[in-house]
Amino acid sequence: MTNQSALIDRRSILKAGAAAGIAGLLATPEPTWAASEKPIKIGMVDPITSIFAAMGHSEIKGAKFAEEEINKKGGIMSRPLQLIVEDGAGNPGTSIDKAKRLVAREKIDFLMGTVNSASSLALSQFANQHNMLFLCTGGHVDALTGTNCNWNTFRTCSTTWMLTAGDFETLFDKFGKSWYFITTDYAFGHAEQADYEKQLKRHGGTMAGSALAPVGTTDFSSYLIEVKAKKPKVLCLLLAGDDQVNCMKQIAQFGIDKEIAVAGALIELEQLQALPENARYGWWTAEWYWKQPNTPHLADFVKAYRAKYKGEYPSARSWFGYASTYAIKLAVERAKSLETMKVVRGMEGLVLPPEVALQPNAPMYRAADHQLMLSMFPGHVLKGAQYPDLFDVSSIIPGEKLALSPAAAGCKMTYPS
Repeated sequence: MTNQSALIDRRSILKAGAAAGIAGLLATPEPTWAASEKPIKIGMVDPITSIFAAMGHSEIKGAKFAEEEINKKGGIMSRPLQLIVEDGAGNPGTSIDKAKRLVAREKIDFLMGTVNSASSLALSQFANQHNMLFLCTGGHVDALTGTNCNWNTFRTCSTTWMLTAGDFETLFDKFGKSWYFITTDYAFGHAEQADYEKQLKRHGGTMAGSALAPVGTTDFSSYLIEVKAKKPKVLCLLLAGDDQVNCMKQIAQFGIDKEIAVAGALIELEQLQALPENARYGWWTAEWYWKQPNTPHLADFVKAYRAKYKGEYPSARSWFGYASTYAIKLAVERAKSLETMKVVRGMEGLVLPPEVALQPNAPMYRAADHQLMLSMFPGHVLKGAQYPDLFDVSSIIPGEKLALSPAAAGCKMTYPS
């Protein structure tokens, strides 16, 4: 076999493996309930492809894990739960198209998902127009539960303000007040940088510079050359998915991580796993971590998750999918109804029980803005560590200590008459 033939065969195998993985995420299991039992349907729109794919895969796995658990325990109000997944590809237009399909063809009862903040905002508006509850699993932009809050939209992941507030003072006090930002050029990145800038100004810090990187950037060299010239105390990366992985690799190649403190608002286990050892560094905030001392039910959850997914450890994204699915179940049972307004009222003020929360504090969906008060896990990447123990959590901060009040976030919730 020639080298070229071997390369083609390897590419074919990789493509086939990727296709099989995507098919597995999209697959709806064969019903295990009787034909007379009408399932309660949750439509999930998440990125299975695009630069956000790894995070989307984890959210879907967490949701499917919850679906299986719930059905084994008798479903929701004695009816089976059916999770139907569509690939939103990290694109607002595609996400809307897939949501339309779920509503028209599958007759879903509830909608959840998204990693990309622009898609989160788009699906929130779509769900509002269709009088349907939408639970955002993973889009962080402040406006979703702030200035653009909707009566029918809830969010499980944090806001960008909560992320930036989780580690700002540590970074400022530890490394200095001159900051340079490399920011992804869409809603999520813009919100993160605006939140950091407010805190930097309040503490008397300075902006050494900033650059907006288009989504999908693969070559960050022009930005990094300017960073070396500006010599900030902190290089703040506000990127996501594969963009963050590529940038961190190139920072290591430039040796910048040896000269300047590299940090940011958010790090994901998926990104750390994808990085080579020499490109794992920095100070960040995580939104959940599989390793927490003295946390009830956590060890059992990690063990069961790993058993289902061939040794893979759950990430924060896995937990978003898991907790969101359970939140809908709990809200429906609290409301004793599938009627949207009643389920909304059932989710307002809902506290996740310890076996779902899987963290020391008791996260609650605030009634005033529908934002979950999940904990933040600031810390730093462990140098030379091996998967999965890649991050050292310095503290676990209750979400309500970091979040803006609904009024300060700009949420003025209104309900249909």
